[in-house]
Amino acid sequence: MEKKKPLTTEQLEDAKRLKALYESKKKSLGVTQQQIADELDITQGAVGHYLNGRNALNVAVASIFAKTLQVPISDFSPALASDASSYASTADANVTYAGPYEPGAGRSYPVISLVKAGAWDDADELLTLDQIDEWYESDVKIMGQAFWLRVEGVSMTAPTGISVPDGTLVLFDTGREAVNGNLVVAKLDSDNKATFKQYLEDSGIRMLKALNPVWPPIQINGNCRIIAVAVQTMMRLV
Repeated sequence: MEKKKPLTTEQLEDAKRLKALYESKKKSLGVTQQQIADELDITQGAVGHYLNGRNALNVAVASIFAKTLQVPISDFSPALASDASSYASTADANVTYAGPYEPGAGRSYPVISLVKAGAWDDADELLTLDQIDEWYESDVKIMGQAFWLRVEGVSMTAPTGISVPDGTLVLFDTGREAVNGNLVVAKLDSDNKATFKQYLEDSGIRMLKALNPVWPPIQINGNCRIIAVAVQTMMRLV
């Protein structure tokens, strides 16, 4: 079994500050480790691991601690506060800053809607960390910013080959340039939300194609914006 990577000095200091805040505020706020565990959907022991510096904090976990203890993230982790600020200052603030790639170092990314994905560049579609309920980790190399989408419907369900059925979670990377054959999330000028399709190029013709052959392809020519490229799928059964 691969030995767990030790926390950095900065991460240990973050945990130390967080634990001190928790100890100083738990009585006045009536907060318990079990309540925090319930918020994070983890065990009480896992909460203890964050407080005692056994597991490294991330933006998703830090935001729950900050909300529960009624403090800004910067009170215990300036680095994660900076990540969260970078996240919130993007056009629609729907993703966390991916940071440099570290093999095996999973990061959490939010699940957003197709409407939010379609509003990627709309300044009036701001979404804060507190408005995101679902986060899932991935250790895929992310080149830009990333988010998960939950597939709706059967347009990407194929009888053979690659198939992405209803309910599948798909991770998208905004830093990758779409090439022929990639699965992408895109926004047509005529729609108010994004669509999940395969990007194809054939003899100079560009199109978006569903994996389900029943759906007709959509030819695109200046009327479509590719938002991000799919890099991972995940199916939750419970």
